Amino acid sequence: MWRKKTLGDLRPGQSGTVLRVGGQGAIKRKLVDMGITPGVKIVVRKKAPLGDPIEVELWGFALLLRRDDAVKIEME
Repeated sequence: MWRKKTLGDLRPGQSGTVLRVGGQGAIKRKLVDMGITPGVKIVVRKKAPLGDPIEVELWGFALLLRRDDAVKIEME
């Protein structure tokens, strides 16, 4: 079965556009408050050796995300 691509699937140097922000309640609100909204282009800059955290760039600034939060962000 085909699985949707998430921010957690991207490797350093890859980029994508946010389709949907998943999660519920405070987690979803936190992601949206950080500027992660549908239509925003995100570039993955670095990943820690074990994949957590992930450093991304959006709106001209760098942001560190936990992998658990990154997999809630659906990308195109």
